[in-house]
Amino acid sequence: MEPFEGSQDGERAAGDAALPPGGLLDLLSVSAVVLDASGRIVFWSPQARDLFGYTAEEALGRYAARLLVHEEHSDTANRLFGQVMETGASWAGAFPIRHKDGSTRLVEFRNMRLTDDLGEVYALGIAADQATLEGIEARLALSDRLVSQSPIGVAFLNTDLRYSMVNPALERINGVPAADHIGRRPRDIHPFVGIDTIESALRQVLLTGTPLIDQYVVGRTLADPDHDHAWSVSYYRLEGAGGRVLGVANSVIDVTERHQATLEADRARRRLSLIAEASARVGTTLEVQRTAQELADVAVPDLADLAAVDVLDAVLAFRRTPSPSDGPELFRALAVASGDPEGPVSAADTVGDLAAYGADRLITQCVHTGQPVVVARTGPDDLLRIAHDSEAADTFRRAGVHSYLAVPLIAHHEVLGAFDLMRTRNPLPFDDDDVILAGELAARAAVAIDNARWHQSVRNSAETLQRSLLPGRHPRLAGLDVASHYQPAQASSEVGGDWYDVIPLSGDRTALVVGDVMGSGIDAAAAMGRLRTATCAYADLELEPGQVLHHLDKITSGLEHSIATCLYAIYDPHRRRCDIANAGHLPPALVRAGRPPELLDLPAGAPLGVGGVPFRTTAFDLEPGDRLVLYTDGLVETRQHSIDERLETLLAHLGAPHRPLEDLCQWLMDALRHPDDHDDVAVLIAQARPLT
Repeated sequence: MEPFEGSQDGERAAGDAALPPGGLLDLLSVSAVVLDASGRIVFWSPQARDLFGYTAEEALGRYAARLLVHEEHSDTANRLFGQVMETGASWAGAFPIRHKDGSTRLVEFRNMRLTDDLGEVYALGIAADQATLEGIEARLALSDRLVSQSPIGVAFLNTDLRYSMVNPALERINGVPAADHIGRRPRDIHPFVGIDTIESALRQVLLTGTPLIDQYVVGRTLADPDHDHAWSVSYYRLEGAGGRVLGVANSVIDVTERHQATLEADRARRRLSLIAEASARVGTTLEVQRTAQELADVAVPDLADLAAVDVLDAVLAFRRTPSPSDGPELFRALAVASGDPEGPVSAADTVGDLAAYGADRLITQCVHTGQPVVVARTGPDDLLRIAHDSEAADTFRRAGVHSYLAVPLIAHHEVLGAFDLMRTRNPLPFDDDDVILAGELAARAAVAIDNARWHQSVRNSAETLQRSLLPGRHPRLAGLDVASHYQPAQASSEVGGDWYDVIPLSGDRTALVVGDVMGSGIDAAAAMGRLRTATCAYADLELEPGQVLHHLDKITSGLEHSIATCLYAIYDPHRRRCDIANAGHLPPALVRAGRPPELLDLPAGAPLGVGGVPFRTTAFDLEPGDRLVLYTDGLVETRQHSIDERLETLLAHLGAPHRPLEDLCQWLMDALRHPDDHDDVAVLIAQARPLT
């Protein structure tokens, strides 16, 4: 059984009281010599032979003074012997001894008088080589001085993991006197979490003998209970003579400064990484709400556990006027992101909703002053100034919101709103570095949000103009039913110039038009309006389709930077025939009952605005029940597929079971359009029917 095995308190079983020997006496080679009252040697230990050179046979029965003492030291030796025997006083000191080889050696003695059970007296001399003893004493003194004066904390724990020795440095580190360590375990001294792991490591070293070097430990001590410290600790098993396990030595070096520097460097790297991530993720589109959501998403969870973006409603509506600093503000919630779906997010303002906050609220103070507002440790009163009502404040409290930060969104010297951050799971409060980081993120996002709102305003104007220039409700037509649909681009930077038209003509005829002005924005919408007006005027002149396109080509050439594609068709229900001309547009699809859908084989023609290119008119039959599908390229073009592949997909969808015209328009949009398509689209479907 190993000497440290047994109960945790170090109690030993009855009968197991004998302990393994220590090694110090062996190291000293202590010898024992006993003299009788006359000074003759009567006992001689084996170690005495190593010290004096004589065997027991050579020494026993001889007078010690004659055998071991030089003649010049005889008087002193006899005097000291008499002093011990007569008075019983012990004597200790170094004395020159004559070795068997004739040399003189200085020997350290401890001499005392012994009395046996018959009353006889003897002298016991315990001796060791004085040079060996001095060397050991010097090493012990040096070790003691090194340990006591070392700036490194040093402790020795016995086999029960109880402190047996603690140096002054560790006393200062732990904030506990050395005397109060003795007999106690590490868990009795250190209050921080993780002490179980430390004691487990100590036991492992004790059992295996494998040291643990430079282990990193972070915690708090009684010397400084309010701040974290870091230490580099090492554990070594100490063994005595014969491999006897004495316990574990523990060295502790305070590396708090290095730890803090590492933390700061790590935080700096994470801040740079977050800024780089924000540069890549925020402002990917020119949509206000999506940009705001990108900002909120990038902040969670690295910077905050809950992030929200609230913009002044007056800013979004472009009616912002300077408001008094003591007045309320109306905010529109644009984005919310949370690392805990069941946490404080339920108390945040719902995206899209409006919320009024008084001048005393922290978010209002933020936009009024244009300065960050930070509450490192939030209390009940603070939460009431953060949440929109007392119920939400209570939700924040239960969710563990303990720190709050709001930074203004400022672009071109105008405060747009605020970027709100809260912490629940992250135990650290917001500090100055967090304020700087949040401000950097907000500054980058504010510019993107401002650009998006201006773009959105222009886009809304262009879309309004575009829709106002398109035809309204279709008139009742002879022998023809029509349905149409226009959809602006969902992810486009601006609205395009797609249009369609249905124009009643004389003789029950109908002109069907679909066109696409290249470009986008208000200019494209305005050019589209001019072309549509001109188309209606030329349609009244009873011109054939090719001639209409010829005149439109001239008009388009006069429009600055404008090129357009166009299909112009005239349907005559009496002849059940359709005449059509193409100006660089995608071919229409023809769907006949009982036959697969097909693309009309038309001369492609040149786009309007190229000039000098003739346009040919082609005729084909359109019987009752047949459908003619006209569309712009936004319906079929994608970045991932070839145009031929997409046209085949269109025909496949048109070959699906019969649908009403209005349903078919929307169904084609849903089936062929992607939410992120970057072009607007117009669809016009005409179905011939018998004249009534």
